[in-house]
Amino acid sequence: EVQLVESGGGLVQPGGSLRLTCAASGFTFSAYMMAWVRQAPGKGVEWVSGIFAPDGRPGYADSVKGRFTISRDNAQSMLYLQLNNLKIEDTAMYYCAKGATATSMTNDWNPRGQGTQVTVSA
Repeated sequence: EVQLVESGGGLVQPGGSLRLTCAASGFTFSAYMMAWVRQAPGKGVEWVSGIFAPDGRPGYADSVKGRFTISRDNAQSMLYLQLNNLKIEDTAMYYCAKGATATSMTNDWNPRGQGTQVTVSA
């Protein structure tokens, strides 16, 4: 059974930083693309960042490029997202999602974990 457990969210002021962590189990982590997606209240799920399995190459949404950094530790089956220079509009529930293959995600961003809340407020 695929399990994805996110942690590291919290309340931070604009300009602050957080590091999100996702602990994965139940599948061969190193063989799958992984991603972070987010959902703000009243809005749809938004892709934030993804990282390919074979070479660890990352990709970012334009809204977070230059501020967020995704990484993975295949030996520990861990996914990370470093969030720097946070903005109020980054407030959302952040989810870790498992890919469909080494280089693609599913259409509905499932399976994903229960999420960790990031709130950016002055």
